[in-house]
Amino acid sequence: MSNMGYDAPAKSRALRRAHAGFKQRADDAARRELETFCAEQAYWLDDYVLYQAIHDERKLPWWQWPKGLRGRESRALGQARKRLADELDYLIWEQFVFFRQWRALHEHARERGVLLFGDMPIFVAHDSAEVWARPGDFDLTDTGETRNVAGVPPDYFSATGQRWGNPLYRWDRLAASDYKFWIDRMHTQLRLFDVVRIDHFRGFESFWEVPGDAETAIEGRWVPAGGDALFARLEQEFGRLPLVAEDLGVITDAVTALRKKYRMPGMKILQFAFDSGPENPYLPFRHSRDAVVYTGTHDNDTTRGWYESLPEEARRSVAEYLGLPGEDMPWPLVRTALGSRANLAILPMQDVLGLGGDHRMNTPGTAQGNWVWRFTWEQVTPELPARLTRLVQLYGRAPAR
Repeated sequence: MSNMGYDAPAKSRALRRAHAGFKQRADDAARRELETFCAEQAYWLDDYVLYQAIHDERKLPWWQWPKGLRGRESRALGQARKRLADELDYLIWEQFVFFRQWRALHEHARERGVLLFGDMPIFVAHDSAEVWARPGDFDLTDTGETRNVAGVPPDYFSATGQRWGNPLYRWDRLAASDYKFWIDRMHTQLRLFDVVRIDHFRGFESFWEVPGDAETAIEGRWVPAGGDALFARLEQEFGRLPLVAEDLGVITDAVTALRKKYRMPGMKILQFAFDSGPENPYLPFRHSRDAVVYTGTHDNDTTRGWYESLPEEARRSVAEYLGLPGEDMPWPLVRTALGSRANLAILPMQDVLGLGGDHRMNTPGTAQGNWVWRFTWEQVTPELPARLTRLVQLYGRAPAR
């Protein structure tokens, strides 16, 4: 995997030079655009830039800041705003530039019939602007430490479960505030994307509560969540939500009922389909229209890497199910995804390019070496676009003209 020579310090220096140039040379129209952005985004922007500036200054998580800053006392925050005024000005401009560029990209895609598919985690990081700004919405001690944390029990990916460490929501506090945190969050996501996959949908029906001092997730327990009331409130605010539910792992009838009540498609992962007989819900003949089918997700190996790592007997079983295909992996699974009844098919770029396991995006439960893969145009062979176009047409997934 490679980060393509990404140089964060050089990027930061270039941005700061550009900010200085904007301050010196921006015309009235650009300045009015910046002012409009600040007014429209104030519901998150003010907290974010102040958190980021103090965090960069202190080099400590927010719960280790002095009491006045940690507790957001007016005098301490006012002093910080004055002391860090130049940095706040830069951080606001940085967000302004990003959102302006993203809006241009979004409009460019929309004009060409391309939808942007976002991904939103259910939880947020403990050391984040969200938790610092709204500590009452989270299960924290009086000093800001996590009392209990998020995770999942032992599963396909880990024998000890996954101790994510994110602070858990106080669902009673979220309800008391009329779900303002989630309304604000969804408002931003729906401006950025056309469709949003909401991660760990299971946690909206009940969540795996792990004691804060536990080393693994094994010591956790299931606790009921308030997702039904939350989604009712979000639909009241936004109408039908363009969400896809990540419903992998331990899924109960109650979780499925919640997903269907709010008409969210679930996920079908073909790499999970071939290891437990004909009752496996990921097998193609068990797919439904209200689903999104994936060859594999960002948490899986690439399809070629997955197939090559299977024992010989398992590979023969997969090949038999797929009709003893003559094509090399990943193309038989790509065809199976496109031929599924599921309303939407997702093909990871690594599978489109036919790459092996050394191009895997993420390995759950590990903290290093993830989320740095990028493709290069040299990997896109001249015949690939025509091949994909033909398959999309063959399986009835081409857009209507």
